Amino acid sequence: MALVEVKVPDIGDFKDVSVIELLVQPGDTIAVDQSLLTVESDKASMEIPSSVAGVVRELRVALGDRVSEGSVIALVETAEGGAAPEPEAAPATAAPAQQTAAPQVAVAASTPTAAPMPTSAERPVEPLMRAAAPLVAAVAAAPDATRLASLPHASPSVRRFARELGVPLEEVTGTGPKGRITLEDVRNFSRAVMQGQLQTRAQAERFVQAQAASPAVLADLLPWPQVDFAKFGPVERKERPRIKKISGANLHRNWVMIPHVTHHENADVTDLEALRVALNQEHEKQGVKFTMLAFVIKAVVAALQKFPEFNASLDGDALIYKKYFHIGFAADTPNGLVVPVLKDADRKGLVQISQELAQLSAKAREGKLTPAEMSGGCFSISSLGGIGGRYFTPIVNAPEVAILGLTKTFREPVWNGEAFTPRLTLPMSLSYDHRVIDGAAAARFAAYLSQLLGDFRRVLL
Repeated sequence: MALVEVKVPDIGDFKDVSVIELLVQPGDTIAVDQSLLTVESDKASMEIPSSVAGVVRELRVALGDRVSEGSVIALVETAEGGAAPEPEAAPATAAPAQQTAAPQVAVAASTPTAAPMPTSAERPVEPLMRAAAPLVAAVAAAPDATRLASLPHASPSVRRFARELGVPLEEVTGTGPKGRITLEDVRNFSRAVMQGQLQTRAQAERFVQAQAASPAVLADLLPWPQVDFAKFGPVERKERPRIKKISGANLHRNWVMIPHVTHHENADVTDLEALRVALNQEHEKQGVKFTMLAFVIKAVVAALQKFPEFNASLDGDALIYKKYFHIGFAADTPNGLVVPVLKDADRKGLVQISQELAQLSAKAREGKLTPAEMSGGCFSISSLGGIGGRYFTPIVNAPEVAILGLTKTFREPVWNGEAFTPRLTLPMSLSYDHRVIDGAAAARFAAYLSQLLGDFRRVLL
């Protein structure tokens, strides 16, 4: 038998992600790839699997802790190898005793007793204070231990339902037998949060952070209006999908913290559309489908190479100029908006870009994108071309400094010097962080991008 440290595997660029749920407890028997805990970033939540099989002897993380790649999350006793060294075995036996002691102390502290307390004459005050100190410390620590102990009192289906709604299970009070958390408990908790009657610890933490960042602005805000909509007519309540909750908070932060300016530009894509149609016909048997987005990505890379400040990120008062070109694109899924990232777009041709766009889009719709496939972006593109519209204001995806919005192409008459001729026009909306990019630079970037799309041969220059 041997004790093995189970660590957080490669989770992409995500660091210091919060532990939002513990799926096992000391003493549980686990299998390889069994999920041990759930972590959450500002983009997504993910379950961390075990790399070994055996018995969990100690958990090295607690709810609310932050972990990164390489962080030790558990000690697992496996059947392989020799006996574990004594220094490793000691914590494994000590931890469960500490975890069970705290709730017992809490119960004892809250239970009235009939025995009279000794008077100050019978027991000196100073020894009494020394004796009470460990009890006070244990009671202070008891809520965390109690929450940890309450997690197993929910069935797998309830835990799965809570994850889908984004409900932190450790904050829900169970009303079932022996404190078991039921589906109705999760629904009531979610309803109370959505109606503003309750605030999760994560919400409170974000509010404190935002208030520290801009106290003067938040101090002037009025409370969110509380309205009983059912008084005015029939209503139906639907919970937002988890992805929309996460992306909504991310977009809100970006909109508040970044001084946005949006520059609008048109691109004549008449010749480019003819090229796209011809390429689709040539590659039809190979199953390759070229979209306008693939051409725009190649043109954007060329523009980023010419205007490197658009491929930078703020780091305090300094700018980090990136020498790589990873392009994110907004993907509309049944559960909400996600942003897959096409890596090293400068090193790929149109065929490979088109294939990867199709693969990433399919994984996004199926909810199978990995954290690595949604991280590392330098510049984002949000395309509404298949829907409609003319112009809009896309929100910069921090820590990027610019984002390009595309809408549906339309035909308009253009004067060529002799007559008006119909030309296919692509509307573009470039939003940028005004702390990094000024209006003149944005106008030059958009004009250059329009030239590239108007004559795609310029991309080769």
